[in-house]
Amino acid sequence: MKFDAPVSDLIRRRFSCRTYSPEPIGGNERNRLEDTIAAYACGPLGSPLRFHLIAATAEDNLSLRGLGTYGFIRGATGFLIGSAPRTGNYLEDFGYRMEQIILLAADLDLGTCWLGGTFTRSGFASKIPLGKGEVIPAVASIGHIADPEKARRGGIRRLAGSQRRLPWDRLFYQNAFGVPLTRETAGPYAEPLEMVRLAPSASNKQPWRILRAGNEWHFYLQRTPGYREGFFQRFLHLADLQRVDMGIAMCHFELAARELGLRGEWIAHEPAAGKPDSLTEYCITWSP
Repeated sequence: MKFDAPVSDLIRRRFSCRTYSPEPIGGNERNRLEDTIAAYACGPLGSPLRFHLIAATAEDNLSLRGLGTYGFIRGATGFLIGSAPRTGNYLEDFGYRMEQIILLAADLDLGTCWLGGTFTRSGFASKIPLGKGEVIPAVASIGHIADPEKARRGGIRRLAGSQRRLPWDRLFYQNAFGVPLTRETAGPYAEPLEMVRLAPSASNKQPWRILRAGNEWHFYLQRTPGYREGFFQRFLHLADLQRVDMGIAMCHFELAARELGLRGEWIAHEPAAGKPDSLTEYCITWSP
């Protein structure tokens, strides 16, 4: 996918938009979104996917209110809905491709907000009849931002507040966990790694960890203790959103790397390096 703006700019300026203007998405924007959606029938790790851009209805708002905190989305004129069969790396693939579509929306000056959960039995499921074994891990609201100037000012504050995110020495490691990777040592990959650090995640838990060993970049999921087993997650039957977060991190890393001319591919190649604890799970490797 080609963006008009640098992907690093899109990642930095995109935010969770919760209030939208009533102006419908224009024909040109809709065409670009739908063309991209049509091209995303498969994730980078091979899972079949389906995405749809739909107009918002009163029924959709009821579905969101049923999810508690998501009921404060106001005025969205559309939703992005995706589905995948519950097999293999479907959640990572889903997160990767949905985030690509969301970044395209940012490139079109549209607002979006990730809405994670299990929508398979909600009103959204009727919009894209599900095949056997298919689920809807998340949806995203989309539309024109209600107050672009206010959003721009908020973006400046968010950029300044990015320092509150986990620092490099808690996310990226060299050869072994516990040995921090510096920006200088990361070399040309410093920017892709920073794009991972700035990625959105469920409850802002930032569950990704990356271990550099030789020329390879190994992605791990650092589980948040009790996150999957919490009452809120069990009550709402939420999907494993931290795996979706890993897909988002992969998307940011690869798009930023390719924009810098850094070639590579995703492979399964877990290194011999010991994991720091039982909450750490190997996910995938970027191999130049």
